[in-house]
Amino acid sequence: MIIAPSLLAADFTNLKNEIERLDVNGIQYLHLDIMDGVFVPNISFGFDIVSQLRPMTSMIFDMHLMLLRPIQYVEAAKNCGVDIFTFHIEAESDIQKTIDLTKKNNMKVGLSLNPNTNIEEIVPFLSQLDQVLIMSVNPGFGGQAFIKDVLRKVEFLKSYRTTNSLSFDIEIDGGINNLTAAQSVDAGCDILVAGSYVFNEEMTQRLKLLRGLNEVN
Repeated sequence: MIIAPSLLAADFTNLKNEIERLDVNGIQYLHLDIMDGVFVPNISFGFDIVSQLRPMTSMIFDMHLMLLRPIQYVEAAKNCGVDIFTFHIEAESDIQKTIDLTKKNNMKVGLSLNPNTNIEEIVPFLSQLDQVLIMSVNPGFGGQAFIKDVLRKVEFLKSYRTTNSLSFDIEIDGGINNLTAAQSVDAGCDILVAGSYVFNEEMTQRLKLLRGLNEVN
């Protein structure tokens, strides 16, 4: 199980220190939420921030694009050092073309689903994906309550992956704490995105709690 702290919850007045805290705690993935204020009713940070962070760490940059037309930003993501390019199946860009362009730019590719989106919509693409991101809150804002019903999607993906001998990772994002993390891992999640639960004065202790889930699963 991998923990992917969401930069959106970090202290943006001292990002260098925040990155150092994650590195000291052995974090492998950094989750980067990019919002356009159109696909979701909020705006986060841009590719220039990601470019400035890239020289600071060797963490895998796990970018989650909540953008209306993600295909327009594939090359920008590659140029700022992104490793995994995950976009929404609900976006307006052609899904297959976006997958193809992402692979052409030598990034891993993921698809994300909102809580109300039927899991069947992603099935035709699963054999091409490195990662599936299940949203356990409605995208756009941090601090929302975990939507437990989405765990049925996780269970479906885990079963489908085994039955079809696939190898994509299952990631979950939204409302993750020690309790919902345990439920998510039990359902089959490989990657946990955690924001405010991790970025606080108790970072080290809370990361230990989340890592302890590996010992009981």
